[in-house]
Amino acid sequence: MPFGMGFGELVLILIIVMVVFGATKLPQLGDGLGKAIKNFKRSVGSLNEIDVTPRVGSSEPPADAKPPSPPEGAHK
Repeated sequence: MPFGMGFGELVLILIIVMVVFGATKLPQLGDGLGKAIKNFKRSVGSLNEIDVTPRVGSSEPPADAKPPSPPEGAHK
């Protein structure tokens, strides 16, 4: 059993959870917990979606980069 707990301890924990949250909230809690675990596994297992490595040998900025803004107080 997980964490060295037996069947009796797990049943006792489930009964306490039922008393605290009520039977109507348990499906919502399970659904939220399942979605959280699925999102966590997806984020840990996936590669980095944003590539932040610099371009080697390129002296021009990327096409989507904005030009630097002038300092405040500078006259146009």
